[in-house]
Amino acid sequence: MNGCGIARDAAGRGWSVFLAEMGDLGGGTSAASTKLVHGGLRYLEHYEFRLVREALLEREVLWGIAPHIIWPLRFVLPHHKGLRPAWLLRLGLFLYDHLGGRKRLPATRTLDLRNDPAGAPLKPEYTRGFEYSDCWVEDSRLVVLNARDAADRGATIRPRTRCTGAERGKDGWRLSLSDGTAIRARTLVNAAGPWVGEVLQTVLRANAPATVRLVQGSHIVVPRLYDHDRCYIFQGGDRRIFFAIPYEGDFTLIGTTDQDYRGDPGQARISPTEIAYLCAGASEYFRRPVTPEMVVWSYSGVRPLYDDGASAAQEATRDYVLKLEAACAAPLLSVFGGKITTSRRLAEDALRRLAPHLPERQGLAAGWTGKAALPGGDFPVDGVPALVDRIRARYPFLAERHARRLVRAYGTGALALLDGARGAADLGPVYGADLTQAELRYLVRTEWATTAEDVLWRRSKLGLRLTPAQIAAVEQAMQALADSALPQATAL
Repeated sequence: MNGCGIARDAAGRGWSVFLAEMGDLGGGTSAASTKLVHGGLRYLEHYEFRLVREALLEREVLWGIAPHIIWPLRFVLPHHKGLRPAWLLRLGLFLYDHLGGRKRLPATRTLDLRNDPAGAPLKPEYTRGFEYSDCWVEDSRLVVLNARDAADRGATIRPRTRCTGAERGKDGWRLSLSDGTAIRARTLVNAAGPWVGEVLQTVLRANAPATVRLVQGSHIVVPRLYDHDRCYIFQGGDRRIFFAIPYEGDFTLIGTTDQDYRGDPGQARISPTEIAYLCAGASEYFRRPVTPEMVVWSYSGVRPLYDDGASAAQEATRDYVLKLEAACAAPLLSVFGGKITTSRRLAEDALRRLAPHLPERQGLAAGWTGKAALPGGDFPVDGVPALVDRIRARYPFLAERHARRLVRAYGTGALALLDGARGAADLGPVYGADLTQAELRYLVRTEWATTAEDVLWRRSKLGLRLTPAQIAAVEQAMQALADSALPQATAL
Protein backbone atom coordinates (compact mmCIF):
# COMPACT_ATOMS: atom_id res chain seq x y z
CA MET A 1 0.00 0.00 0.00
CA ASN A 2 2.79 2.42 0.85
CA GLY A 3 4.54 1.90 -2.49
CA CYS A 4 1.36 2.33 -4.54
CA GLY A 5 0.39 5.40 -2.52
CA ILE A 6 3.76 7.03 -3.18
CA ALA A 7 3.55 6.11 -6.88
CA ARG A 8 0.09 7.68 -7.19
CA ASP A 9 1.10 10.91 -5.46
CA ALA A 10 4.36 11.26 -7.41
CA ALA A 11 2.74 10.59 -10.79
CA GLY A 12 0.06 13.18 -10.07
CA ARG A 13 2.72 15.76 -9.30
CA GLY A 14 4.26 15.21 -12.73
CA TRP A 15 7.26 13.00 -11.95
CA SER A 16 8.21 9.92 -13.92
CA VAL A 17 7.43 6.82 -11.86
CA PHE A 18 8.29 3.14 -12.23
CA LEU A 19 6.91 0.70 -9.65
CA ALA A 20 8.26 -2.85 -9.43
CA GLU A 21 6.25 -5.31 -7.30
CA MET A 22 7.67 -8.82 -6.90
CA GLY A 23 4.19 -10.41 -6.64
CA ASP A 24 0.60 -9.37 -7.11
CA LEU A 25 -0.38 -5.87 -6.08
CA GLY A 26 -1.51 -5.97 -2.46
CA GLY A 27 -0.45 -9.60 -2.24
CA GLY A 28 1.50 -9.29 1.02
CA THR A 29 0.82 -7.48 4.27
CA SER A 30 -1.68 -5.09 2.67
CA ALA A 31 -4.06 -7.98 1.95
CA ALA A 32 -3.81 -9.38 5.49
CA SER A 33 -5.09 -6.47 7.58
CA THR A 34 -8.20 -6.32 9.77
CA LYS A 35 -9.57 -4.19 6.92
CA LEU A 36 -10.26 -1.10 8.98
CA VAL A 37 -9.66 2.59 8.43
CA HIS A 38 -9.40 3.54 12.07
CA GLY A 39 -7.60 5.73 14.52
CA GLY A 40 -6.41 2.86 16.68
CA LEU A 41 -8.21 3.23 19.98
CA ARG A 42 -5.68 1.13 21.90
CA TYR A 43 -2.76 3.35 20.81
CA LEU A 44 -4.04 6.00 23.21
CA GLU A 45 -2.81 3.79 26.05
CA HIS A 46 0.70 4.08 24.64
CA TYR A 47 0.36 7.91 24.40
CA GLU A 48 0.69 7.85 20.59
CA PHE A 49 -1.57 10.87 20.28
CA ARG A 50 -0.03 12.18 17.05
CA LEU A 51 -0.48 8.80 15.32
CA VAL A 52 -4.09 8.51 16.53
CA ARG A 53 -4.94 12.07 15.50
CA GLU A 54 -3.44 11.65 12.03
CA ALA A 55 -5.30 8.37 11.54
CA LEU A 56 -8.59 9.81 12.79
CA LEU A 57 -8.28 12.75 10.39
CA GLU A 58 -7.66 10.34 7.51
CA ARG A 59 -10.82 8.28 8.07
CA GLU A 60 -13.16 10.78 6.47
CA VAL A 61 -10.60 11.84 3.85
CA LEU A 62 -10.26 8.27 2.56
CA TRP A 63 -14.00 7.66 2.82
CA GLY A 64 -14.53 10.75 0.66
CA ILE A 65 -12.22 9.62 -2.17
CA ALA A 66 -13.25 5.95 -2.18
CA PRO A 67 -16.86 5.58 -0.97
CA HIS A 68 -17.28 2.35 -2.93
CA ILE A 69 -14.64 0.43 -0.95
CA ILE A 70 -14.71 2.42 2.33
CA TRP A 71 -17.76 2.92 4.51
CA PRO A 72 -18.64 3.66 8.16
CA LEU A 73 -19.08 0.98 10.80
CA ARG A 74 -20.28 1.15 14.39
CA PHE A 75 -18.20 -0.70 16.98
CA VAL A 76 -19.55 -2.03 20.26
CA LEU A 77 -17.11 -2.21 23.19
CA PRO A 78 -18.61 -4.28 26.03
CA HIS A 79 -17.35 -3.38 29.49
CA HIS A 80 -15.46 -6.33 31.00
CA LYS A 81 -15.52 -5.74 34.76
CA GLY A 82 -12.26 -7.57 35.34
CA LEU A 83 -10.23 -5.46 32.91
CA ARG A 84 -10.12 -1.74 32.11
CA PRO A 85 -12.51 0.35 34.24
CA ALA A 86 -15.56 1.88 32.55
CA TRP A 87 -14.46 5.45 33.28
CA LEU A 88 -11.15 4.83 31.48
CA LEU A 89 -12.93 3.45 28.42
CA ARG A 90 -15.29 6.42 28.33
CA LEU A 91 -12.39 8.87 28.66
CA GLY A 92 -10.52 7.16 25.83
CA LEU A 93 -13.61 7.29 23.62
CA PHE A 94 -14.15 10.97 24.45
CA LEU A 95 -10.60 11.66 23.19
CA TYR A 96 -11.25 9.43 20.19
CA ASP A 97 -14.33 11.46 19.27
CA HIS A 98 -12.63 14.86 19.58
CA LEU A 99 -8.98 14.32 18.67
CA GLY A 100 -9.43 13.91 14.94
CA GLY A 101 -11.89 16.50 13.69
CA ARG A 102 -14.82 14.09 13.21
CA LYS A 103 -17.45 15.63 10.94
CA ARG A 104 -19.68 12.99 9.34
CA LEU A 105 -19.16 9.96 11.57
CA PRO A 106 -21.58 9.59 14.52
CA ALA A 107 -20.31 10.15 18.05
CA THR A 108 -19.88 7.63 20.86
CA ARG A 109 -22.89 6.57 22.91
CA THR A 110 -23.39 4.37 25.96
CA LEU A 111 -25.40 1.14 25.54
CA ASP A 112 -27.51 -0.88 27.93
CA LEU A 113 -26.67 -4.31 26.55
CA ARG A 114 -29.60 -5.87 28.45
CA ASN A 115 -31.97 -4.08 26.06
CA ASP A 116 -29.94 -3.22 22.97
CA PRO A 117 -29.83 -5.81 20.13
CA ALA A 118 -26.03 -5.67 20.32
CA GLY A 119 -26.26 -7.42 23.69
CA ALA A 120 -28.26 -10.40 22.41
CA PRO A 121 -25.28 -12.46 21.12
CA LEU A 122 -23.23 -11.74 24.26
CA LYS A 123 -23.11 -13.52 27.58
CA PRO A 124 -25.52 -12.04 30.16
CA GLU A 125 -22.76 -10.68 32.39
CA TYR A 126 -22.00 -8.00 29.78
CA THR A 127 -24.63 -5.44 30.64
CA ARG A 128 -22.95 -2.17 29.69
CA GLY A 129 -21.09 -1.10 26.59
CA PHE A 130 -20.01 1.79 24.42
CA GLU A 131 -20.60 2.29 20.70
CA TYR A 132 -18.29 4.39 18.51
CA SER A 133 -17.44 4.91 14.83
CA ASP A 134 -14.66 3.81 12.52
CA CYS A 135 -14.59 2.68 8.87
CA TRP A 136 -14.21 -0.50 6.84
CA VAL A 137 -11.88 -0.76 3.84
CA GLU A 138 -11.41 -3.35 1.13
CA ASP A 139 -7.66 -3.34 1.68
CA SER A 140 -6.44 -5.12 -1.46
CA ARG A 141 -8.73 -3.03 -3.64
CA LEU A 142 -7.36 0.15 -2.07
CA VAL A 143 -3.87 -0.92 -3.16
CA VAL A 144 -4.95 -1.78 -6.70
CA LEU A 145 -6.94 1.44 -7.14
CA ASN A 146 -3.95 3.52 -6.08
CA ALA A 147 -1.86 1.68 -8.66
CA ARG A 148 -4.57 2.12 -11.30
CA ASP A 149 -4.74 5.86 -10.67
CA ALA A 150 -0.93 6.11 -10.77
CA ALA A 151 -0.92 4.32 -14.13
CA ASP A 152 -3.67 6.56 -15.47
CA ARG A 153 -1.45 9.52 -14.56
CA GLY A 154 1.56 8.13 -16.42
CA ALA A 155 3.28 5.73 -14.01
CA THR A 156 4.59 2.38 -15.18
CA ILE A 157 3.26 -0.38 -12.90
CA ARG A 158 5.07 -3.72 -13.19
CA PRO A 159 3.65 -6.49 -10.97
CA ARG A 160 5.44 -9.84 -10.67
CA THR A 161 8.74 -8.11 -11.33
CA ARG A 162 11.43 -8.30 -8.68
CA CYS A 163 14.26 -5.79 -8.36
CA THR A 164 17.34 -8.02 -8.40
CA GLY A 165 20.13 -5.47 -8.35
CA ALA A 166 20.77 -1.78 -7.71
CA GLU A 167 23.93 0.21 -8.37
CA ARG A 168 24.46 3.73 -7.11
CA GLY A 169 26.24 6.08 -9.47
CA LYS A 170 26.99 9.77 -9.88
CA ASP A 171 23.98 10.16 -12.15
CA GLY A 172 21.52 8.15 -10.03
CA TRP A 173 20.50 4.51 -9.74
CA ARG A 174 20.87 1.70 -12.24
CA LEU A 175 18.40 -1.07 -11.49
CA SER A 176 18.14 -4.63 -12.75
CA LEU A 177 14.75 -6.35 -12.81
CA SER A 178 13.84 -10.03 -12.87
CA ASP A 179 12.33 -9.77 -16.37
CA GLY A 180 15.67 -8.62 -17.79
CA THR A 181 14.76 -4.93 -17.85
CA ALA A 182 17.41 -2.39 -16.83
CA ILE A 183 16.24 1.10 -15.87
CA ARG A 184 17.72 4.30 -14.49
CA ALA A 185 16.22 6.39 -11.73
CA ARG A 186 17.14 9.61 -10.02
CA THR A 187 15.82 8.39 -6.67
CA LEU A 188 14.84 5.02 -5.21
CA VAL A 189 12.11 4.22 -2.68
CA ASN A 190 12.35 0.95 -0.77
CA ALA A 191 8.73 0.28 0.22
CA ALA A 192 9.08 -3.49 0.30
CA GLY A 193 7.02 -3.96 3.45
CA PRO A 194 8.28 -6.90 5.52
CA TRP A 195 11.02 -7.40 2.93
CA VAL A 196 12.41 -3.88 3.48
CA GLY A 197 15.36 -5.23 5.46
CA GLU A 198 16.09 -7.96 2.93
CA VAL A 199 16.12 -5.42 0.09
CA LEU A 200 18.50 -3.20 2.05
CA GLN A 201 20.92 -6.02 2.77
CA THR A 202 20.80 -8.22 -0.36
CA VAL A 203 19.79 -5.87 -3.19
CA LEU A 204 21.17 -2.55 -2.01
CA ARG A 205 23.99 -4.09 0.07
CA ALA A 206 23.60 -1.52 2.82
CA ASN A 207 26.14 -1.59 5.62
CA ALA A 208 23.80 -0.45 8.39
CA PRO A 209 21.48 -3.08 9.93
CA ALA A 210 17.78 -2.75 9.11
CA THR A 211 15.79 -1.59 12.13
CA VAL A 212 12.68 -3.62 11.34
CA ARG A 213 10.63 -5.84 13.61
CA LEU A 214 8.47 -8.47 11.94
CA VAL A 215 5.18 -9.12 13.73
CA GLN A 216 2.68 -11.71 12.53
CA GLY A 217 -1.03 -11.01 12.69
CA SER A 218 -3.61 -13.71 11.91
CA HIS A 219 -7.37 -13.71 11.41
CA ILE A 220 -10.06 -16.37 11.20
CA VAL A 221 -13.41 -16.37 9.39
CA VAL A 222 -16.37 -18.33 10.76
CA PRO A 223 -20.06 -18.56 9.80
CA ARG A 224 -22.02 -15.49 10.83
CA LEU A 225 -22.31 -15.29 14.62
CA TYR A 226 -25.07 -12.67 14.91
CA ASP A 227 -27.73 -10.90 12.84
CA HIS A 228 -27.08 -7.16 13.20
CA ASP A 229 -24.54 -5.11 11.21
CA ARG A 230 -22.40 -3.76 14.06
CA CYS A 231 -18.89 -4.86 14.98
CA TYR A 232 -17.44 -5.77 18.36
CA ILE A 233 -14.14 -4.75 19.87
CA PHE A 234 -13.22 -7.07 22.72
CA GLN A 235 -10.59 -6.85 25.45
CA GLY A 236 -8.60 -10.05 25.96
CA GLY A 237 -7.36 -11.28 29.30
CA ASP A 238 -3.82 -10.35 28.18
CA ARG A 239 -5.07 -6.76 27.71
CA ARG A 240 -4.85 -7.04 23.92
CA ILE A 241 -7.90 -6.09 21.91
CA PHE A 242 -9.40 -7.93 18.95
CA PHE A 243 -12.41 -7.53 16.68
CA ALA A 244 -15.44 -9.50 15.53
CA ILE A 245 -16.75 -7.97 12.30
CA PRO A 246 -19.59 -8.88 9.88
CA TYR A 247 -17.84 -10.20 6.78
CA GLU A 248 -19.06 -10.76 3.23
CA GLY A 249 -22.68 -11.05 4.34
CA ASP A 250 -22.64 -14.60 5.65
CA PHE A 251 -19.52 -14.68 7.83
CA THR A 252 -17.79 -13.12 10.84
CA LEU A 253 -14.13 -12.03 10.77
CA ILE A 254 -12.20 -12.38 14.06
CA GLY A 255 -8.72 -11.00 14.67
CA THR A 256 -5.98 -10.17 15.07
CA THR A 257 -3.07 -11.79 16.87
CA ASP A 258 0.35 -10.24 17.54
CA GLN A 259 3.52 -12.31 17.75
CA ASP A 260 7.10 -11.83 16.64
CA TYR A 261 7.95 -13.56 13.38
CA ARG A 262 11.14 -14.96 11.91
CA GLY A 263 11.53 -16.38 8.44
CA ASP A 264 10.19 -15.60 4.98
CA PRO A 265 7.18 -13.25 5.37
CA GLY A 266 5.61 -14.86 2.33
CA GLN A 267 5.35 -18.15 4.21
CA ALA A 268 3.44 -16.82 7.24
CA ARG A 269 0.53 -19.11 8.15
CA ILE A 270 -1.83 -19.13 11.08
CA SER A 271 -0.84 -21.62 13.76
CA PRO A 272 -3.17 -23.88 15.79
CA THR A 273 -2.16 -21.83 18.84
CA GLU A 274 -3.35 -18.61 17.19
CA ILE A 275 -6.64 -20.23 16.12
CA ALA A 276 -7.20 -21.45 19.67
CA TYR A 277 -6.35 -17.99 21.04
CA LEU A 278 -8.89 -16.22 18.81
CA CYS A 279 -11.59 -18.83 19.43
CA ALA A 280 -11.08 -18.65 23.21
CA GLY A 281 -11.13 -14.85 23.15
CA ALA A 282 -14.39 -14.72 21.19
CA SER A 283 -15.93 -17.43 23.38
CA GLU A 284 -15.23 -15.29 26.43
CA TYR A 285 -17.86 -12.85 25.13
CA PHE A 286 -20.30 -14.69 22.85
CA ARG A 287 -23.05 -16.92 24.22
CA ARG A 288 -22.35 -19.37 21.43
CA PRO A 289 -18.83 -20.81 21.79
CA VAL A 290 -16.49 -20.31 18.83
CA THR A 291 -14.44 -23.43 18.10
CA PRO A 292 -11.61 -24.23 15.67
CA GLU A 293 -13.96 -26.56 13.76
CA MET A 294 -16.04 -23.52 12.75
CA VAL A 295 -13.18 -21.82 10.88
CA VAL A 296 -13.91 -21.71 7.14
CA TRP A 297 -10.90 -19.57 6.17
CA SER A 298 -7.93 -17.89 7.77
CA TYR A 299 -5.14 -15.58 6.70
CA SER A 300 -1.88 -14.26 8.12
CA GLY A 301 0.34 -11.31 7.35
CA VAL A 302 3.63 -9.95 8.63
CA ARG A 303 3.78 -6.30 9.66
CA PRO A 304 7.12 -4.54 9.10
CA LEU A 305 7.19 -2.44 12.26
CA TYR A 306 9.98 -0.07 13.13
CA ASP A 307 12.01 -1.70 15.89
CA ASP A 308 11.70 0.73 18.77
CA GLY A 309 12.94 -1.74 21.37
CA ALA A 310 9.48 -2.50 22.78
CA SER A 311 9.45 -5.61 24.92
CA ALA A 312 6.26 -7.12 23.45
CA ALA A 313 5.05 -7.33 19.86
CA GLN A 314 1.74 -5.64 20.68
CA GLU A 315 3.60 -2.69 22.24
CA ALA A 316 5.79 -1.94 19.20
CA THR A 317 4.82 1.34 17.54
CA ARG A 318 2.49 1.25 14.50
CA ASP A 319 3.75 4.66 13.42
CA TYR A 320 5.77 4.88 10.23
CA VAL A 321 9.44 5.86 10.04
CA LEU A 322 11.08 7.16 6.85
CA LYS A 323 14.85 6.87 6.50
CA LEU A 324 16.39 9.07 3.78
CA GLU A 325 19.97 8.63 2.60
CA ALA A 326 20.70 11.65 0.44
CA ALA A 327 24.40 12.28 0.91
CA CYS A 328 25.16 11.51 -2.75
CA ALA A 329 23.52 11.98 -6.14
CA ALA A 330 21.36 8.86 -5.75
CA PRO A 331 18.98 9.32 -2.79
CA LEU A 332 17.39 6.29 -1.15
CA LEU A 333 14.22 6.42 0.97
CA SER A 334 13.29 3.35 3.04
CA VAL A 335 9.84 2.96 4.58
CA PHE A 336 9.35 1.20 7.91
CA GLY A 337 6.02 0.47 9.58
CA GLY A 338 2.84 2.37 8.91
CA LYS A 339 -0.88 1.60 8.72
CA ILE A 340 -3.24 1.42 5.78
CA THR A 341 -5.14 4.32 7.36
CA THR A 342 -2.13 6.65 7.23
CA SER A 343 -0.66 5.45 3.91
CA ARG A 344 -1.81 8.55 2.00
CA ARG A 345 -0.18 10.83 4.58
CA LEU A 346 2.93 8.66 4.51
CA ALA A 347 3.15 9.20 0.74
CA GLU A 348 2.90 12.96 1.19
CA ASP A 349 5.66 12.86 3.82
CA ALA A 350 7.84 10.70 1.57
CA LEU A 351 7.55 13.14 -1.34
CA ARG A 352 8.14 16.13 0.91
CA ARG A 353 11.51 14.61 1.75
CA LEU A 354 12.31 13.55 -1.81
CA ALA A 355 11.15 16.72 -3.59
CA PRO A 356 14.43 18.66 -3.06
CA HIS A 357 16.24 15.87 -4.91
CA LEU A 358 13.83 15.71 -7.86
CA PRO A 359 13.56 17.99 -10.90
CA GLU A 360 10.90 20.66 -11.13
CA ARG A 361 7.81 19.30 -12.88
CA GLN A 362 4.42 20.66 -13.87
CA GLY A 363 1.78 18.72 -12.00
CA LEU A 364 -0.70 18.80 -9.17
CA ALA A 365 0.14 20.49 -5.89
CA ALA A 366 0.97 18.64 -2.69
CA GLY A 367 -2.16 17.41 -0.95
CA TRP A 368 -4.06 16.59 -4.13
CA THR A 369 -4.51 12.91 -3.23
CA GLY A 370 -6.96 13.78 -0.45
CA LYS A 371 -9.27 15.58 -2.87
CA ALA A 372 -9.20 13.51 -6.09
CA ALA A 373 -11.40 10.41 -6.12
CA LEU A 374 -9.79 7.05 -6.63
CA PRO A 375 -11.00 5.19 -9.76
CA GLY A 376 -14.70 4.45 -9.39
CA GLY A 377 -15.09 6.69 -6.34
CA ASP A 378 -16.48 9.75 -8.09
CA PHE A 379 -19.84 9.82 -6.31
CA PRO A 380 -21.08 11.04 -2.89
CA VAL A 381 -20.26 9.07 0.24
CA ASP A 382 -23.96 8.27 0.69
CA GLY A 383 -24.45 7.53 -3.00
CA VAL A 384 -24.14 3.73 -3.13
CA PRO A 385 -27.93 3.04 -3.22
CA ALA A 386 -28.42 5.62 -5.97
CA LEU A 387 -25.58 4.13 -8.02
CA VAL A 388 -27.01 0.63 -7.61
CA ASP A 389 -30.39 1.90 -8.82
CA ARG A 390 -28.74 3.66 -11.76
CA ILE A 391 -26.94 0.49 -12.83
CA ARG A 392 -30.03 -1.69 -12.46
CA ALA A 393 -32.06 0.81 -14.52
CA ARG A 394 -29.50 0.60 -17.32
CA TYR A 395 -28.95 -3.16 -16.94
CA PRO A 396 -32.29 -4.51 -15.67
CA PHE A 397 -31.17 -8.14 -16.04
CA LEU A 398 -28.83 -7.72 -13.04
CA ALA A 399 -30.05 -8.98 -9.68
CA GLU A 400 -29.91 -6.39 -6.89
CA ARG A 401 -27.27 -8.38 -4.97
CA HIS A 402 -25.09 -8.64 -8.09
CA ALA A 403 -25.38 -4.93 -8.87
CA ARG A 404 -24.57 -4.00 -5.28
CA ARG A 405 -21.49 -6.22 -5.22
CA LEU A 406 -20.22 -4.62 -8.43
CA VAL A 407 -20.76 -1.13 -7.02
CA ARG A 408 -19.00 -2.02 -3.77
CA ALA A 409 -16.02 -3.33 -5.75
CA TYR A 410 -15.79 -0.94 -8.72
CA GLY A 411 -18.02 2.05 -8.00
CA THR A 412 -18.74 3.90 -11.23
CA GLY A 413 -16.23 1.55 -12.88
CA ALA A 414 -19.02 -1.03 -12.89
CA LEU A 415 -20.52 0.90 -15.82
CA ALA A 416 -17.36 0.25 -17.85
CA LEU A 417 -17.35 -3.41 -16.84
CA LEU A 418 -20.96 -3.81 -18.03
CA ASP A 419 -20.67 -1.57 -21.09
CA GLY A 420 -22.41 -2.97 -24.16
CA ALA A 421 -24.26 -5.78 -22.37
CA ARG A 422 -27.91 -6.07 -23.39
CA GLY A 423 -28.61 -9.20 -21.42
CA ALA A 424 -27.03 -11.61 -18.99
CA ALA A 425 -25.69 -13.74 -21.84
CA ASP A 426 -23.51 -10.83 -23.01
CA LEU A 427 -21.51 -11.08 -19.77
CA GLY A 428 -20.32 -14.55 -20.76
CA PRO A 429 -20.14 -17.70 -18.66
CA VAL A 430 -20.89 -17.51 -14.93
CA TYR A 431 -18.27 -19.26 -12.79
CA GLY A 432 -20.26 -19.15 -9.56
CA ALA A 433 -21.40 -16.47 -7.09
CA ASP A 434 -22.35 -14.18 -10.05
CA LEU A 435 -18.70 -13.96 -11.20
CA THR A 436 -18.82 -13.60 -14.99
CA GLN A 437 -16.30 -13.71 -17.80
CA ALA A 438 -16.91 -9.99 -18.36
CA GLU A 439 -15.70 -9.29 -14.82
CA LEU A 440 -12.64 -11.50 -15.28
CA ARG A 441 -11.83 -9.67 -18.51
CA TYR A 442 -12.17 -6.31 -16.75
CA LEU A 443 -9.81 -7.39 -13.97
CA VAL A 444 -7.19 -8.66 -16.42
CA ARG A 445 -7.33 -5.54 -18.58
CA THR A 446 -7.50 -2.86 -15.88
CA GLU A 447 -6.29 -4.33 -12.58
CA TRP A 448 -3.30 -6.55 -13.45
CA ALA A 449 -5.04 -9.78 -12.33
CA THR A 450 -3.49 -12.93 -13.83
CA THR A 451 -4.57 -15.82 -11.58
CA ALA A 452 -7.69 -17.12 -9.89
CA GLU A 453 -6.15 -16.23 -6.52
CA ASP A 454 -5.76 -12.60 -7.61
CA VAL A 455 -9.48 -12.47 -8.39
CA LEU A 456 -10.99 -14.68 -5.69
CA TRP A 457 -8.95 -13.66 -2.64
CA ARG A 458 -7.68 -10.12 -3.36
CA ARG A 459 -9.82 -8.30 -5.95
CA SER A 460 -12.78 -9.99 -4.24
CA LYS A 461 -13.46 -12.59 -1.55
CA LEU A 462 -15.58 -14.79 -3.80
CA GLY A 463 -13.28 -17.70 -2.99
CA LEU A 464 -15.44 -18.15 0.12
CA ARG A 465 -18.37 -19.06 -2.12
CA LEU A 466 -16.89 -21.13 -4.95
CA THR A 467 -16.28 -24.88 -5.06
CA PRO A 468 -12.86 -26.33 -5.95
CA ALA A 469 -14.21 -27.20 -9.41
CA GLN A 470 -15.44 -23.64 -9.95
CA ILE A 471 -12.09 -22.23 -8.80
CA ALA A 472 -10.32 -24.49 -11.30
CA ALA A 473 -12.60 -23.19 -14.04
CA VAL A 474 -11.75 -19.59 -13.07
CA GLU A 475 -8.04 -20.42 -13.20
CA GLN A 476 -8.43 -21.86 -16.70
CA ALA A 477 -10.39 -18.81 -17.86
CA MET A 478 -7.80 -16.45 -16.35
CA GLN A 479 -4.99 -18.18 -18.20
CA ALA A 480 -6.80 -17.75 -21.51
CA LEU A 481 -7.56 -14.09 -20.80
CA ALA A 482 -4.05 -13.26 -19.55
CA ASP A 483 -2.54 -14.64 -22.76
CA SER A 484 -4.47 -12.03 -24.76
CA ALA A 485 -4.35 -9.13 -22.26
CA LEU A 486 -3.70 -5.53 -23.23
CA PRO A 487 -0.54 -3.82 -21.91
CA GLN A 488 -1.14 -3.31 -18.20
CA ALA A 489 0.54 0.06 -17.71
CA THR A 490 -1.55 1.79 -20.35
CA ALA A 491 -4.24 4.22 -19.18
CA LEU A 492 -7.64 2.99 -20.31
